[in-house]
Formats: sequence, C-alpha cells, structure tokens
Amino acid sequence: MPNRLANQTSPYLQQHAGNPVDWHAWGPEVLERARREDKPILLSIGYSACHWCHVMAHESFEDSAVAEVMNRLFVNVKVDREERPDLDQIYQTAHQMLAQRPGGWPLTMFLAPDGAPFFGGTYFPKTPRHGLPGFPELCERVAAVWRDKRAEIEAQNREVLAALARTAPQPGGHGPKFSADAVRAVLDGLRANFDARFGGFGAAPKFPHPSDLELCVRAYARNGERGALEMAQTTLARMCEGGIYDQLGGGFCRYSVDQYWTIPHFEKMLYDNGPLLALLADTWLATREERFARCAAETAGWVVREMQSPEGGYYSSLDADSEHEEGKFYVWDRDEARQLLAPGEWSVAGPYFGLDRGANFEQRHWHLHVARALEECAELAGVSPEEARRLVESARAKLFAARENRVRPGRDEKVLVSWNALAIRGMAHAGRVFGRPEWLASARRALEFIGERMWKDGRLLATYKDGRAHLEAYLDDYAFLAAALIELLQAEYSGKDLEFAGQLAEVLLEQFEDPRGGGFYFTARDHEQLIHRPKPGHDSAMPSGNAVAAWALGRLAALTGEPRYARAAERTLELFHGPMRDYPSGFGAMAVALDELLEPPRLLVLRGAQLGLGGWQAALAQELAPDMVVLAIPDGEPGLPPALDKPKRPEPVNGWLCRGVTCLEPVSDLVHLMEIVRGKA
Repeated sequence: MPNRLANQTSPYLQQHAGNPVDWHAWGPEVLERARREDKPILLSIGYSACHWCHVMAHESFEDSAVAEVMNRLFVNVKVDREERPDLDQIYQTAHQMLAQRPGGWPLTMFLAPDGAPFFGGTYFPKTPRHGLPGFPELCERVAAVWRDKRAEIEAQNREVLAALARTAPQPGGHGPKFSADAVRAVLDGLRANFDARFGGFGAAPKFPHPSDLELCVRAYARNGERGALEMAQTTLARMCEGGIYDQLGGGFCRYSVDQYWTIPHFEKMLYDNGPLLALLADTWLATREERFARCAAETAGWVVREMQSPEGGYYSSLDADSEHEEGKFYVWDRDEARQLLAPGEWSVAGPYFGLDRGANFEQRHWHLHVARALEECAELAGVSPEEARRLVESARAKLFAARENRVRPGRDEKVLVSWNALAIRGMAHAGRVFGRPEWLASARRALEFIGERMWKDGRLLATYKDGRAHLEAYLDDYAFLAAALIELLQAEYSGKDLEFAGQLAEVLLEQFEDPRGGGFYFTARDHEQLIHRPKPGHDSAMPSGNAVAAWALGRLAALTGEPRYARAAERTLELFHGPMRDYPSGFGAMAVALDELLEPPRLLVLRGAQLGLGGWQAALAQELAPDMVVLAIPDGEPGLPPALDKPKRPEPVNGWLCRGVTCLEPVSDLVHLMEIVRGKA
C-alpha cells in the first residue's frame, strides 16, 4: 500500500510512496511524534534526478527487512532538497560539522526530536562496502547510542546549534566600507585556480560556475581585462565541445566527473541552463564566436522542447538514469551509430564525435563530444569544411532521431519559482541578444504561469505540481524572480512587470531583510521555526540569494527612485564585504553586485513610437554592456516613475542616457547614441 508520501507534489517523494518504510514528509507532526515516542528522527534528503539516491532507495528503502529496522527504531522523514532548500542548507552544514567532510545527496541524518542533528552521512550501502557500514547495522548502532548515551548527545547538540549560529555573517569589520579590492580578490582567486588548458576552476569534478564566469565577462566589458574574458571564453568553449554538453539535443549536464568536461554526471538541471544561456549570449557578444550562438540556440531549443510544461512553467530536471543505468539514454555503441549513418556522414562524424577512438564510458560505450576540430575531420575525409559541416549536421539529426526512440530519463515535473526565474532571465536575455522572439515568448509564458498559479495574496508559493502550489517561498524565489523581471523589462517594457518587481522587493524588505545586521535571511520572518535561520552569501550551484537580492534591489532603485531598495542593497554588501575581501572563493555573484554599487549601472531610456523603438532596441542589444539597463517605453505609457517619465519630443525616437541622477541631453540619432554607449563620443 502507498505510504504517506503518495499525496506529495514532489516526484522525489512520490518515488518513495511505495516503499515499505513508514515515511513522513517534514512537518510539525514529525517532531511531535518523535517527542511522544522518544525516538530519534531518520532524515533522508535527496532529489529525483540523483543517481546515488536511487541506488540507496533500491538497496535499502525498497527492502522490507531494512524497512522493518527503520520503522522500529526511528521516525522516518523523506525530504526533497529542491522543495525544502531551507532544511537542506541546515543539515548539509551540520553534516560538515559532525563528519568534518562535505556532504552531498542522499544526505542521511539522525536527529533528536527537537530537530538537532547528532550523527550523519551521505550514501550508505545495504551491506558493508568501501569502508562503509551496512545501513541496517548502522541504524542499530545509532539507536543504541541514542538509548545509552543521551547526555553526551544532548551536550553535542548544544555545541552543534552554537556552531550553526556562528556561521551567520557578522556586521562590521575593519577597512573601508566598500572597495574594488574585494572584487579584485574574487577575480584573483579565480585566476589562481583557472585551468588554462581545459577551462574551469580546479580539478575534477568540474562544475560550470556561471556566476564566476559572469564576473569574468563583466570585468572585460568594464575594464577591458582580456585575461578575465579568456577564462570565460576557454571554459565555455571546452564545455560546448565536451560531453557535459548534450551534442545532439542541447543543454548542459550538472557537472563533469573528469577535468576535460568529457564524461558528465548525466542529470540535466534547469538551474544550470538558465544562467548558462545568458552567459553564452554575453560571451558571444564579446567574441562573436559562432559556437556560442549555436550552443545557445540548441540549449534554448531544449528548454522549450523538453522542459516547458503545456501550462507554461518550466520543469525542474531530467534524471541521470534510465532503465536503472546512469547515462544509458545518452551513450552509444559504436556499431549502432555507424549503422545509422551513411558512409560519408560516418567519415566526418565518427572522428568529430570521438567514435573512432576507444570507448570513453565504462570502457564499453561512447559518449559524444567534439574530439577533433571540424577542419581536421574535413581533411581526414577529403571534403571541404562546408561539406564536413553539412555531414556532421546530417549525422547529428539522424543520431538524435534514433535516440528519441530510447526509454527516456525520468523528468521531475514540479515547477519551482527560483529555478524558473533563472531560466526566465536566461531565456529573455539570450532572446534579446540573438533577436529570437520565440525565446522571449517562452520566458513570458513561464512568468505568466508563476503570476497566475504561484502568487497568492501578495506572496509566492515555492513549488507547483499537478494543479497544487504550496510551501512558503524562500529568499531565492523572490530575489531571482525580481532579477528576471528586470531582464524582461529590457526585452519588452511592461508597467505590470515593474509593479510586480516592486511587490517582490517589498516582501524581501518586510519578510527577509535583517535591517540591523544587514543582508537577507533564507527564510521569511513568518516561516516555520527551524533550528537555524541561515543568511547565505556564497554561491552554490546557483547564485547567492543575498547577492542577487542586492543586485536586483540596486537596479530597481535606479528605475523607481525608491531609496529603501538602495539602502537594503548597500547594507547587504556591507555585511559581506569583509568576507568577500578576505575569503573570496564562492563570491562571484556578490562581486557582480558590489561592482554595480561601486559604479552604478547606466540607465538608457528610449521613448518614441512603438515602430521605431524596436530597431533601436535590437541595435543596442548587440552591444556588450552588462553595466547598462535599456528600457524602450512607447510614448503615452501611463504611471511611469520619474526616472523613466521622459517628455515626448518631435523626433521619432529619443534616448536619455543617465547614471545616477545625471542624464545627458536626449539623443535622436541612433548612430550617435551608439557611439556614446561605446564611449567614443
């Protein structure tokens, strides 16, 4: 019979609805039952696309003998880290404190009935293996410790709670209030860890780190730092050529297990692909390399084709596994690929995708990547580069069509506001840069879905599936969505979008801001009380919510003239300025926000007839100007804030370029305006 998880919106929780484990979803009744029965809580956190989560589920949670041990000894709780990032943040940090090593998923934690953790790990096998105890044996040992050493556990819990409290950033510090030295420290840290040959930072496993790469492109646009651009350019080029990128269907996997970007962990996450779309667009603007435009087009195509629901919202992820094997959907047998292709196609596509070399996945399969330059493949096959390109595209289409007949990876079809916001921002920015109205329309559909289904009584709900939206939204939901609205405003001005962004900002200030200490808590003031209330400043796989809140509020202050937004952004950056300067790793998004505080963005307001505005907008979208906000507002638009309410003039289109409260004289000639924007007039 299905257990309590059958009615949850999370596909991950629903995957465990048939387990013999007496699972609970997290809630106050869990803590109450644990107190009443004097049992510890076994907390298992994972997500639906997680390979090792599936392994532990198949080995242990589907086994009735293991379930008997779990049900007898614990109150068992299953949490989707994507729906409850608040719990995941707290208990990942606690795991690191207790185990003295990084966590991951599945996260397995044992808690006292008040929620304080006293032991934990990640994946545990069913029987002892790789130096790990068998899971049933571990459960018995943990229960014995709980029974026999309660005083020691309570003392340790007090220490853990105190240590969690100390992780909160502290206001104040020595040195200047704000300094470009902090931005420089982040860039210097990236440079020190940059892999100049293969791109990325550090050794394997390699993650995309789009916030860090955004800072690099921005440093080039701001200051002409060619070395910073090269870090982004090399990394993105290697990723677009590598196996982390789906060479047939577009889109990026979560990370590469090797330093070469060749073999990925095959899950595809929405939150990676949105920021990477925007980054591809900006890197293309800086370099005009065709590969970045192609990679952006294929990734946006994947988002629309596979990740957008009929209702409009974007789904969360694609699983790493299909038919219980990681990567099975994506990898190839060489003979299978050869039989699908004509001899001419094989002569070019075989060496291009590395199919003429040894197997690169589990020593028996081939995962496609760009193994040789197209020009080299053309020379090997004795054809022109143009013909080689045509043959590769023909081969790609045939391989993709054949792959579509395979058993597909599972898709997590819940809609998360924060992840959708990252995708909306990326799709809107790339659509604006590349002049692709269909990408903008996709972003607009996702925004409208959130507004209709996940915005209730002036507050966001974090997750939606099967007609049900629920769970109080988090800092990331509000901050990322405000940032996405600012991007959409530049693609197509809407007074409703600006109003919505202002409403989100008001909730941020009312429910999330710490007005005394500065910065924003991850959970709202009226959120469920947990053992800790984080105030995160570092980027994870996603940008820091505090950083994006500061960035978005700074830009909203420039658009609306609301000083409270600017002050909140400044207090946030003041709080994190010292840590960013002294320990710069992981502060890429915060450095972008600080860079804007030090030199506020330029605001370019275009006014005139709708017909003429489009041409000016398209021309300006071709400029690499991450420090500029461009709004094209038709004459007669009502209810504009003073910063945007420019007077009607006789010329068809006029542009006002402003920084802070200082504006240049209006310009009615596009060529002259472009020269001003480029700093040549």
